[in-house]
Amino acid sequence: MEAHHLTALIVEDDKVIRTVHGRMLNNIAIKNQAVENGQEAVDIHCSGQSFDLILMDRDMPIMNGIEATKKLRSMGIRSTIIGVSTRSEEIHINEYMEAGLDGYLEKPLNIEKLNSIVQKINQHSE
Repeated sequence: MEAHHLTALIVEDDKVIRTVHGRMLNNIAIKNQAVENGQEAVDIHCSGQSFDLILMDRDMPIMNGIEATKKLRSMGIRSTIIGVSTRSEEIHINEYMEAGLDGYLEKPLNIEKLNSIVQKINQHSE
């Protein structure tokens, strides 16, 4: 998978998961940065940075993934935002999707799940 030109933002309060997701993205040649909560995700975009992909955890302190996704969309951010959570109940997934997600993945993520997202992003950019 040729993904060296893609960039990703990991929005995750759990340090171990941030590290694991970062390593997986590195393994498929996606340059990435990580922040600890939704407010930091909003702030990094306000500073002028942009990303092709945002992996957004749902449950975080300060600003959760639902609030952060709504805020980013209201700011005109068109990045592919994938919600990531351990919650698998349809009501929680639907609530999160309605915030403006492009997709939802249940934790734990793996290389196959990430590759399927990258393929979709590459198809949209062609």
